[in-house]
Amino acid sequence: MYTRREFGAVALGGLAAQRLGTPPVIDSTVNGVRLGAQSYSFRALPRTPGADATDSLVKAFVEVGLGDCELWSPQIEPQGTAPRGNAAAAAQDREALRAWRVSTPLDHFRAISKTFASAGITISAFNYSFAANFSDQEIDRGFEMAKALGAGIITASTTLDVARRVAPFAEKHRMVVAVHNHSNTTDPNEFATPESFDAAMRLSKYFKVNLDIGHFTAANYDPVVYLRTHHDSITNLHIKDRKKAQGDNVPWGTGDTPIREVLQLLKRERWPIRAHVEYEYRGAGSPIDEVKQCVAYAKQALA
Repeated sequence: MYTRREFGAVALGGLAAQRLGTPPVIDSTVNGVRLGAQSYSFRALPRTPGADATDSLVKAFVEVGLGDCELWSPQIEPQGTAPRGNAAAAAQDREALRAWRVSTPLDHFRAISKTFASAGITISAFNYSFAANFSDQEIDRGFEMAKALGAGIITASTTLDVARRVAPFAEKHRMVVAVHNHSNTTDPNEFATPESFDAAMRLSKYFKVNLDIGHFTAANYDPVVYLRTHHDSITNLHIKDRKKAQGDNVPWGTGDTPIREVLQLLKRERWPIRAHVEYEYRGAGSPIDEVKQCVAYAKQALA
């Protein structure tokens, strides 16, 4: 929410930007910490059949007042139509998506970037999770999409085996891939432990960490300690609250994740690490309402 004076300043700034022909900018930096959101937070918003989620995402980011986006790839990809349990139809959807990825003109993604930018939103990261069944073409195309979207990095929920395949493409494109952790510590192929992060970063100088502090807490690790020790290797954080010992996602401030301490550490140290809201608990309100509450919590923590 803006005060009357702040709203006037925003309005005048927008008018000046229009006159100068420059796009507006949503500045969601709070006390030196760049707040944004993983667009997955808005996965439940309605989507026009046959269209991607670009327009609804832009409106959501504007409404919650965040100018930094980590764009979740399924929201700009065509939706599958296979009925649940129909393996043949699912395979057809998979092949259609593969063809779409490798053949869609890059101008399509440049247009998406322009739509976000025209509303003052930066796509800082493209969340393109490399899967075991990705072809080399799909892997390579992910880097081209990210560049066309204007993203500086790719974030990826993937595995160590797949990361080995991705590493040469990261080297080819000279683009950072930040691996995202979950909380399954029993599978050494999963990214969940500090050791698994180390294994990824040994593959390439372009491999970094997208640290999900909620999942890290659920895996019984301390994100504050990891952040202090490895901040140079962390590109961005996913901010959420979970209970320890594989506990649930819960509303912020009711779990075990040290959200406030993490944000205060970013504020003190001024590390260039973005803090992205990831709304994943079951809230009573709409995704926009719940993300607004998360943003309010973050701002209070950074006061």
